[in-house]
Amino acid sequence: MNETPPATPLPGGVSSDIWRVDLARGAVCVKRALPRLRVAQLWEAPVERNRYEYEWFRVAGEAEPHAVPRVLAQHEGVFAMEYLEPARHPVWKTLLAQGRADAGFAAQVGRALAAIHAATAGRDDIARRFPTDEIFYKIRLEPYLVFTGSRFPELREKLNAIAERTAETKLCLVHGDISPKNILCGPRGPVFLDAECAWYGDPAFDLAFCLNHLLLKCLWVPRAAQDFLLSFQSLFDAYKSKLSWEKAEALESRAATLLPALLLARVDGKSPVEYLVSEKDRQHVRATARELLLQRAASVASIREAWQKSLR
Repeated sequence: MNETPPATPLPGGVSSDIWRVDLARGAVCVKRALPRLRVAQLWEAPVERNRYEYEWFRVAGEAEPHAVPRVLAQHEGVFAMEYLEPARHPVWKTLLAQGRADAGFAAQVGRALAAIHAATAGRDDIARRFPTDEIFYKIRLEPYLVFTGSRFPELREKLNAIAERTAETKLCLVHGDISPKNILCGPRGPVFLDAECAWYGDPAFDLAFCLNHLLLKCLWVPRAAQDFLLSFQSLFDAYKSKLSWEKAEALESRAATLLPALLLARVDGKSPVEYLVSEKDRQHVRATARELLLQRAASVASIREAWQKSLR
């Protein structure tokens, strides 16, 4: 049936245009990648990432059907997926902003993420579907690690080395933007959105990327800091309990070096978090991240402890 349905723009972050389109048979969500991201720094990215995001949803949906929206169609930089009603699928970041940190939900996030990693680990067929090394470098490694290193000469070598190691680690399908703003709290558990950074690479990046946000939220909503730290630990423990494709010590070591690098990137990289508005908070992050990078933290637990100590 030919129809001209109404389309309503949705808030969609910095990298894409997103609409709710009300078809006769029901609402769908349509997403189009932008060639230049809406940030202060010049940040361009290939629009073909839209196709790989669509493919990530398809692959991840086979492993964890309830953890992703159902995709419907894709064509030349645009794809459509099911529309999930906000009333039944609140954004995790919104709840965290209210100080509502549920360690049980954080554990669900960890288990779902690990299930997707496990289902795709060691899969050459999946790796061939995601030849996205260049895209991942342009929208993750360069703006978060390399660019940040250019602003801190004493840390440049360390951050470049972390970027190089991450780029060379090829273990499973990675989402690349596991952030509370991209996770819905659905009735059946977490639902992951915005897989524009989809890449066959290092699962430690996904884990560290999400854990990093739970640390930063301690400065945003100080009264809930202990609950955020409990969620941090619950997510990590749940993820680790499902880890099957490599030794836990190896993955944790990589995550532990990525975490302080990403902390620093979220105040001085190309995409700083918008909610750390005071210079005092930004200096807090810089000082703690710098110390952890120079000392080379040995474990995720040691980073949580150092962060908790810094909050005092």
